[in-house]
Amino acid sequence: MEYSPFLHCLHVVPSSHVRNKLFVFCIMLSLWVYMIYCCVGYCSTVPNLTYGSARRRESAAAADNRDSSLGASRDLLNNENELDGRGDEWDEVRGEARALDDTAVSDFLNETESKKLPQAIIIGVKKGGTRALLEFLRLHPDIRAVGAEPHFFDRNYDKGLEWYRELMPKSSEGQLTMEKTPSYFVTREVPSRIYAMSKDTKLIVVVRNPVTRAISDYTQTLSKKPEIPSFESHMFKNKSAGLIDTTWSAVKIGMYARHLERWLQFFLIEQLLFVSGERLITDPAGEMARVQDFLGLRRVVTEKYFHFNPAKGFPCLKRPELNTKPHCLGKTKGRTHPNIDPEVVQTLRDFYKPFNRKFYEMTGHDFGWDSE
Repeated sequence: MEYSPFLHCLHVVPSSHVRNKLFVFCIMLSLWVYMIYCCVGYCSTVPNLTYGSARRRESAAAADNRDSSLGASRDLLNNENELDGRGDEWDEVRGEARALDDTAVSDFLNETESKKLPQAIIIGVKKGGTRALLEFLRLHPDIRAVGAEPHFFDRNYDKGLEWYRELMPKSSEGQLTMEKTPSYFVTREVPSRIYAMSKDTKLIVVVRNPVTRAISDYTQTLSKKPEIPSFESHMFKNKSAGLIDTTWSAVKIGMYARHLERWLQFFLIEQLLFVSGERLITDPAGEMARVQDFLGLRRVVTEKYFHFNPAKGFPCLKRPELNTKPHCLGKTKGRTHPNIDPEVVQTLRDFYKPFNRKFYEMTGHDFGWDSE
């Protein structure tokens, strides 16, 4: 058999030096591929404030046309009227999905993060502006907050603190973990349960003119159940006697002083911050300064993060570092109020006056609702 240099080369075993180079090359190639993969994945999770399609805008417009038949009064704190051409709608589900994606990226970059019980909780009130406040706070880099309402202390307490902890996003040292469940403020058992978890918990209550809040509450129910009786028939226990039904939740929630008394049995008044739902509309940066100070955070979320939407009647969010369009709370967070007899509204306003005055005394702040 003749000697063949080619066949001989096929049987040559690479030296150890060559093998080492090949091994290092393979490792480097794998790392570069993985880094490119991670970068592509990260870019897909960065919040895109210009999302939205013509189909969603058409659906929102159709929904707004249906709502317009309810009346001319608008719920400015949670408005869902026509979209402002300068900003797309903020969808809560997408917001939560993005938060979860951001958490996953953060977990990859920093494995020292862990899930912690919340050090601060937005405890109420329903239809006061709690969703707006939570979204404002989530812009702060030192806050990690779960978007969905856990309802742990009122509905799921029997599942235990470890179950509750697992619901929280991971956070690193120096970051504050938060959640919001508006029904906490009015649920009798909640103050003692939060105190048992931590007596140092900071509590935030977003309050709003109780008359407007009650109408907004009713409007939300009406949007889901159009067949329900009128606001007036719900409000009165005995109309001829002018007796208001204080067991109706829409009325009961607005009796703020009565609920606050239960909280003060466990917490110092200094542990509670009362945020004005009205000021979240008219001066969101100013109200956010108070909230950040209360939580011991840097004043990061300032006026540059807000864009007032004249079509909606309330501020929308923007990320100045991304230079993108503002986004607003979604269409589920705002409805046109039905027309209600002014005499009925005045009766409810008179009913709340003594509760308001007591609330002003307890908190040391006059919210000015009786002068509206």
